[in-house]
Amino acid sequence: MGEVNRGDRADRRRRGKNDRIDAEQAARSLQAGKATTPKAATGPAESIRMLRIARRSAVSDRTRTANRLHALRVTAPETLRGRLAGLTLAQLVSVCARLRAGRDLTDPVNAAKVALRALARRYQQLSDDIGDLDAHLDPLVASVAPTLVAALGVGTDVAGGLLVAAGDNPQRLTSDAAFAALCGVSPVEASSGKTVRHRLNRGGNRDANRCLHTVALVRLRYHQPTRDYLARRMAEGKTRKEAIRCLKRYLARQLHRAILTDLAQTRQPAAA
Repeated sequence: MGEVNRGDRADRRRRGKNDRIDAEQAARSLQAGKATTPKAATGPAESIRMLRIARRSAVSDRTRTANRLHALRVTAPETLRGRLAGLTLAQLVSVCARLRAGRDLTDPVNAAKVALRALARRYQQLSDDIGDLDAHLDPLVASVAPTLVAALGVGTDVAGGLLVAAGDNPQRLTSDAAFAALCGVSPVEASSGKTVRHRLNRGGNRDANRCLHTVALVRLRYHQPTRDYLARRMAEGKTRKEAIRCLKRYLARQLHRAILTDLAQTRQPAAA
C-alpha cells in the first residue's frame, strides 16, 4: 500500500495506537480518498533541508553571540567601555578578537577582555561556518531549481524554503491549491450573514509562508504589475493585508509550477 501521512489525531486518542490500528486507519483513509503521501527524503530537497538547518542554527547562535557581546561591552569596566564605545558590530568584533588580557583574572578588566575575546572569536567562527554553508547551498539550489531561482524576488533562501516544503516528490501535492494550503496561503472563509470575507490562514508550513511573503514584498517594491495588482484588489474593497494575502496565493500558483518544472528535470537523469 505504501506510506501515508499520520491519520486523524482525535481518532488516535480514542482508539489508542498500535501497528494493527495504524494499518487499519491508513487503509480506511486510502479508501475514503483522504490519505496523503508523506514527503520523500531521497533527493536534493532533503539535502537542502539539512544544510538549511545547520545554517539557521549558526545564524541564530551568531545573533545571540552579538547580543552578548554588546551587553558585555556596556557592563565592562570604565576604561574598557570607553575604548569600545561607538564601534559598529564589525569593528567591535575585530577589536575584541585582538584583546590581550593579563594573567591576573581577579582584575575585572582582564576578565572582561578574556570574555570579550572569546565572544568575538566565536562570532567570527560562526560567520565562517555560515559562509561555508552558503558556498554549498548557493550552487546546489541554483542547479536543482534554476527556474525557481530565476523568478523575481526568489533567492537561495526563498527557493530553498519552498523546495523543502514541497519535498522531493511534489507530485503528492495534487494541485497548486494543495501547495498553497501547505504554505498557509490558501484563503480561510470567515463569512457571517451578508458579510463575505476570508481571514488569515495560520496553518501550513510557516517557513514557506515567510518565503512567499518575502517574494511579495520584493515584487511590491520593484515590479509594477504587482503594484497594479495590489491596487486593483484594494479598489475592490480589500484592506492592504487582505490584498497581500491574495497576492501570496497567486505567487504560490506561479512558483508551484516552477518547482514542478525544476524537480521533473532533476529526476530525468536518474530515470535514464
